[in-house]
Amino acid sequence: MLTQGESVEANALRSRGWSVSAIARHLKRDRKTVRGYLSGEREPGKRRPAGPDRFERFAAYCEIRFAGDPHLWATALFDEVTELGYGGSYPSFTRALRARGLRPRCEDCAAAGVPGEFAVIGHPAGGETQWDWVELPDPPPSWGWGKHAHLLAGALPHSGAWRGVLAESERQPYLVASLHGVCERLGGVTRDWRFDRMSTVCHPESGDVTASFAQVAKYYGVTVRVCPGFSGWRKGTVEKANHSAAQRWWRTLPDDATPAQAQARLDRWCQAKGDARRRVRDGEATTVGALLAAEPLAPLPAVPFPAVIEDARVVSAQALVSWHGNRYSVPPGHGGQQVTVRHRLGAATLDVVTAAGTVLARHRRAPDHAGALVRDEGHVADLEKKVMAARAQRGRPCSRKERRPPSAAALAEAAAIRGQAAPAAPAADFAAWAAAARPLRPEPREAPGAAGEEGDLA
Repeated sequence: MLTQGESVEANALRSRGWSVSAIARHLKRDRKTVRGYLSGEREPGKRRPAGPDRFERFAAYCEIRFAGDPHLWATALFDEVTELGYGGSYPSFTRALRARGLRPRCEDCAAAGVPGEFAVIGHPAGGETQWDWVELPDPPPSWGWGKHAHLLAGALPHSGAWRGVLAESERQPYLVASLHGVCERLGGVTRDWRFDRMSTVCHPESGDVTASFAQVAKYYGVTVRVCPGFSGWRKGTVEKANHSAAQRWWRTLPDDATPAQAQARLDRWCQAKGDARRRVRDGEATTVGALLAAEPLAPLPAVPFPAVIEDARVVSAQALVSWHGNRYSVPPGHGGQQVTVRHRLGAATLDVVTAAGTVLARHRRAPDHAGALVRDEGHVADLEKKVMAARAQRGRPCSRKERRPPSAAALAEAAAIRGQAAPAAPAADFAAWAAAARPLRPEPREAPGAAGEEGDLA
């Protein structure tokens, strides 16, 4: 390809009588290239494509995606078109997006601007984990989680690696369970844990750690660091992880995904995409995954801190209680009542408790969102007995297969609706009735000897 300046110089030399070969030697270009520009077959500054445009087939899809979501990350869109069969590289993909101007401009975001200065803070290996909750709007309705799902993200600022765990709530027991899950995915525990001023960790006004969370920190052997007020930049690594989770994972999550499938998709993305990000340390190229593997992390306790999760639930008409994607049985007679599902982290069982504190049932906890039906045989037998006894008390139900044509009153009403006279009742034939009824009357019997006596008198 010739630049604009080289094209001008080639034309000037050609006008002076130089040959194409001499111009090519002077510009250090191929003769066919110089001849193409001098003849007007090629335009300066525009490279001739080496082959067919591999992006053309996906341009309409990208335009539709940007029309529905102008803030969609190019990396997320690149993952989508790669699954659809796009074989080009990421730089070629972004160059095609820019050349076609497919991403619309957001005036609101452009007016907001970005900060003019940024702080760079050093982080030693294995020194700190940054934590933050992310409220994810509009989870799939099948989850039954309301308007928001909750993701606890934990990031290691030295390597840049991060992991996340979905949770139904941001209450402290769920925080403890999610902390343990993230550390398990990262491979261990750092020396410090950094939080913003969330009320489940510290008192927001003073920043002092609460007594309940102090026990959690002692159990894991970490030091709790609380960020100063209005200083989100102090944990910028996890803030960027929140952004990546929202754009690369949550924004494209399908509606039919279950919580377990959504968690699995996030774990796969973090390992396949997040850990593959390139970094340069001490002049050597490496990846986030390699830096994570080299971080000196302390071993994680075998079981989580024994916090107690308590969730209110309503017993169904089938004497079942739904909790974390599974159903557990209770004795019959509690349908429609509110109960509490109680589970201690690390335990293998859970309890279903009434408002008065009575334990109705104890079951072995099934894996979350497995769709399991956990029933006690005694509960099943009692429910069947109660249902059969109730049906017996109500008597035999009406048969649904008997023939019952419209009655005379219904036929008369139908005739009135049609404007017809009701069919006259047949007149009674009293002679026929008397003839039919006569054999039912006994005939009078004669007295014995009455006929002879009358003859003698004659």
